[in-house]
Amino acid sequence: MTADPGERDWYTKAGVRKDPRRLLRDELRTGQLYFPPSLVPYTRHPRVTELPDDAREALLARHLFQYLHFTTQFETRVVNRATDLIASGRSGLHTPPETRLNAYRIYCDEGYHALYSYDVVRQVSDASGIAPLPYDFTPFLTRLDAVGTEVLPGEPVLAQLLQVVVFETLVTAILNDVPKDQRVLTVVRDTVRDHARDEGWHHAFFARFFRDLWAGLTPALRVRVARCLPGLIRSSLLPDLRPVHAALLLAGLSPARAEEVVRDCYPRDRVEADMRSAARHALRLFEETGVLDVDGGRDAFHAEGLLPGRHTT
Repeated sequence: MTADPGERDWYTKAGVRKDPRRLLRDELRTGQLYFPPSLVPYTRHPRVTELPDDAREALLARHLFQYLHFTTQFETRVVNRATDLIASGRSGLHTPPETRLNAYRIYCDEGYHALYSYDVVRQVSDASGIAPLPYDFTPFLTRLDAVGTEVLPGEPVLAQLLQVVVFETLVTAILNDVPKDQRVLTVVRDTVRDHARDEGWHHAFFARFFRDLWAGLTPALRVRVARCLPGLIRSSLLPDLRPVHAALLLAGLSPARAEEVVRDCYPRDRVEADMRSAARHALRLFEETGVLDVDGGRDAFHAEGLLPGRHTT
């Protein structure tokens, strides 16, 4: 696995090495937003638009908190769980010293992403008086791990490596769109921009890592991996609606109306389309490496709704 020239500049370019601590400015009184409303589907629902201004403002703040809490948990409990396997040489794969060194660099990056995500939650919550809702990451992690247990029994390390390959090659609108929205709090825009900058070379690292991993698999294991990857993509991208429902209840909606908003704002067709859009780079990687061409591979991606045509039932 050859090193990217940018990786050799990590000590001067990585966010953990050069970025300052992002601090909340005095912007809460000037009408700056906590999060782009365009990325929060339920803010446009009639049941929500009729809520008082402060309730709608709190919904945006809690959506920001949910995103940052997810980032904190995912970076430490999923990405760094697998990155540590690569860095420490416990992945079961031949990993050259430079690859292991880069994995340690990424481990530092992801820990820093978790740190500053939590830092922003604390700063914004303290200044606004809007308390974050409790966030339980365990159901998401259980669902994600269950894919590997079911499709790759006996290969827990490989399943964890595939989890990080999938997630680090996905592209979501948040990293692209939040920094561009001048209406959003500067601390939020700067933090997301910092994250996006680091993720650019993480994406390149894990794409190359997967090519090497795939090349070393036996034909039989390639079939199992090809049938596991679409489930991992789907589990990574399905929206977690529990915090949304809880935030709507706290905003003053009845349980029935909160359920109505969630149902209306996350219809299956839209969720499927968003999933395919976010997975487009991962799908291109798997197409180029031949994952979809092994026995049952393309059918598995169709079954999870990731390719045009058939969708999940």
